[in-house]
Amino acid sequence: MRTQKMKEKNPWPTPVTIIIIVIGVIAIVALVTVAVLQNKPVPQKYKYGIVLDAGSSHTALYIYQWPAEKDNNTGRVEQTHSCKVKGKGISSYASEPWKAGESLKECMGEAEETVPKERAHETPLYLGATAGMRLLDIVNSSASKNVFQAVENALRSSPFSYQGARILSGQEEGAFGWVTVNYLDDRLKQGLKTTGALDLGGASTQISFISDDFDGSESPINSVNFRLYGNDYNLYTHSFLCYGKDQALKMVVANHTQSGATTVLDPCFHSGYNETKNYSVLYDSPCVSGRKPQEVPEKFDHIGKGNFQECQEVVKSVFNFTSCKYSRCSFNGVFQPLLQGPFGAFSAYYFVMNFLNLTDTSMPLETVKEKLSQYCATSWDKIKIQHPTVNVKYLAEYCFSGTYILTLLTEGYDFTAVTYSNIKFIKKIKGSDAGWTLGYMLNLTNMIPAEAPDSPPLPHAGYVSIVTIMTILLIGLLLLLALRIFWPRCSKKTQIV
Repeated sequence: MRTQKMKEKNPWPTPVTIIIIVIGVIAIVALVTVAVLQNKPVPQKYKYGIVLDAGSSHTALYIYQWPAEKDNNTGRVEQTHSCKVKGKGISSYASEPWKAGESLKECMGEAEETVPKERAHETPLYLGATAGMRLLDIVNSSASKNVFQAVENALRSSPFSYQGARILSGQEEGAFGWVTVNYLDDRLKQGLKTTGALDLGGASTQISFISDDFDGSESPINSVNFRLYGNDYNLYTHSFLCYGKDQALKMVVANHTQSGATTVLDPCFHSGYNETKNYSVLYDSPCVSGRKPQEVPEKFDHIGKGNFQECQEVVKSVFNFTSCKYSRCSFNGVFQPLLQGPFGAFSAYYFVMNFLNLTDTSMPLETVKEKLSQYCATSWDKIKIQHPTVNVKYLAEYCFSGTYILTLLTEGYDFTAVTYSNIKFIKKIKGSDAGWTLGYMLNLTNMIPAEAPDSPPLPHAGYVSIVTIMTILLIGLLLLLALRIFWPRCSKKTQIV
């Protein structure tokens, strides 16, 4: 007896199907693993640098960090910490130099807490001294050396890589300040116009900018050339020693005391202000020591009058506008090209104008002068009541400082009622203090070898190859599985048993 049965024959054994599925799963897992490892975020490595700004009135410490890799040979530097050293500038310790080193210890302790310990030994530590030490070096070079020795002893005892302490030239201070302002504003890139820099300290002032009509030929001494981000810059810069706000005040008061008077009526101080001061202290600076009268009393009474217009006239007396051997000058016979572009004004420019609430340069210049005139005319007693927490010494000088700043900018540097609005008073840019130290650190990173950053597990070409192979393999496996499913339907046969 014959029996007919329809029997579907399985062309592939079941073990083969299992093997194909296992291989497919493995391939998928491998592909996902490679993708995850390849795209895993690489921990960023940072380097650190420390700069101490030893100014005439105080010292400040700044810590910078930047990725180990570099952009066009310039490390991308940003400020991560700052510390203001207690006390006066290191130049004030000329008679007790050891105190200059002692004064730095607290801020150096903060630096040790900020920089990772494993990075400390390779973190460069620099100290740059500015106009205060320039003046001390002029008066007493041996005292200057002793102060630097005390500072060096203190800094060498730190865990950082001490790279030296030195006096920056005024030209360097101006140039690095310009680098700072433009670096933080992201202007150091091709096609972007740069911002000029105005820096005012206690003992000097700097102006730095790029002008189309300046190529350095008329006054090479004012020309600084350097390269940043693959671009070349020809910068005009000049530093006026003795024209910081503190030394300028000494020069103004010294002009009042040429007769050896026992009473000085000063329009730059508020009415009602009356302080007894020593002639020896007034003339202790090389900026005024040559003007000291041969015979003077020990003291004089400094009495305020509070008159902005008169104050501006006496401030003008410390500038020389008459002699100029160049095509144009700022003051004291110093060449200055035409002002061009926006300017950032920082340091004492900002702190004084911020206190006076005059940082808004969209305000007409005449309005600024009127507001300052009203402030100067306010009685000393009222000023003290309005600002009970401000140090009396600094409070007494804001009328002079504000007048000096306006006179320096408009009469000295020739900002007009139109171009005054091109100035922006700034303290920080994107979290970093405006000043020469960041520009200095940025320049120094060119001399620090860059580490090779951590690389992904595979080079890009290898990654692409593996993904391509695995993709082809998966497609092949899918085709095989498709044949496994649909082949029986197309190849059914009737078998007679």
